[in-house]
Amino acid sequence: MYRFLLTPRWWGINVFVLLSIPFCIFMGSWQLGRFEDRVQDHRTATEQVSRAGSEAPRPLGEMLPVTKATSGKPVTATGRYGKQLLVPDRKLDERQGFYVLTLLRTDAGEALPVVRGWLPGTADAAKAPAPPRGEVTVTGVLQASETPGDNGVSARGGLPAGQTAAISAASLVNLVSYDVYDAWVTLTDGDAGMKAVPAAAPPDSGLDLKAFQNLGYTAEWFAFVGFVIFMWFRLLRRETELARDLELGLVPDGEAATVETAAAK
Repeated sequence: MYRFLLTPRWWGINVFVLLSIPFCIFMGSWQLGRFEDRVQDHRTATEQVSRAGSEAPRPLGEMLPVTKATSGKPVTATGRYGKQLLVPDRKLDERQGFYVLTLLRTDAGEALPVVRGWLPGTADAAKAPAPPRGEVTVTGVLQASETPGDNGVSARGGLPAGQTAAISAASLVNLVSYDVYDAWVTLTDGDAGMKAVPAAAPPDSGLDLKAFQNLGYTAEWFAFVGFVIFMWFRLLRRETELARDLELGLVPDGEAATVETAAAK
C-alpha cells in the first residue's frame, strides 16, 4: 500500500519536507532572536537614560562619536554661545511648543548644538531668552543627530529664517558658517527658566514597527512548518486511500490507469 513512497515523485516531496522544516525553524528562531535583541536594546537604552542623572559627566571629546553606548550619557563642554535657532512643533508633557537651540562654539573650532530648554506655544524668537555671554561650561545629556521623518521629527522644509526642523549636522551646516558636531546636547537643567528637554533613547533602540515585524515574521516561519507537515500528511492520506481503493477494485479501470500513472511519476 505504501509502495508509492518509493516513487521519484514522493522522493522529491519527502526531500522538500525534510529540508524545508529545519530551514523554517532556523529562520523563525533567527527572527525571534532579532526581536529579543531589540527588546534588550530598548531595555538597556531606557536604563541608560534613567541613570544619566546619577553619573558623573565626562568631557565631550571622550564621548564622541555618538553610539548606542554613549548616547544618553552626561557630558560637559566649554565654549561661547553663538547663533541661536528655534526648533518648532515639539511636544513636551502633551503640550505643543518649541526648543531653543543655541550653538556652542568650542575651542576645537566646531560648534555643539545645545538645547537650552523648551517653551510652550508657537515658535517665536522674541520669546526665547538670549544665551549667556562670555565663556560658559554646559552640562547635559549627549544625543545622536536626528533624522527627519523619524520619531516624530518633522521633515517639512520652508521654515522661517532662524528655525530648523531637525537637530542634525546635516541640517545645521546650511544655517551657519562653521563646522558642527554630529551630535547635540540637551541641558540637564533648563536655562533661563525654560523647561529642560528630557533625553531620548538612542536611535533604533525602541520597540518600533521593525521590532514587531520581526515578531510577525517569527510567527509566519513557524506557521509554515505546521503547514508543510499538514500538507505532507494530507497528500499521504490521499495517496493511501487511492492505493486502498485500487486494491479493493473501487476505482474504475480508466481512472485506475490514471492513478497508477500518476503514482509512478
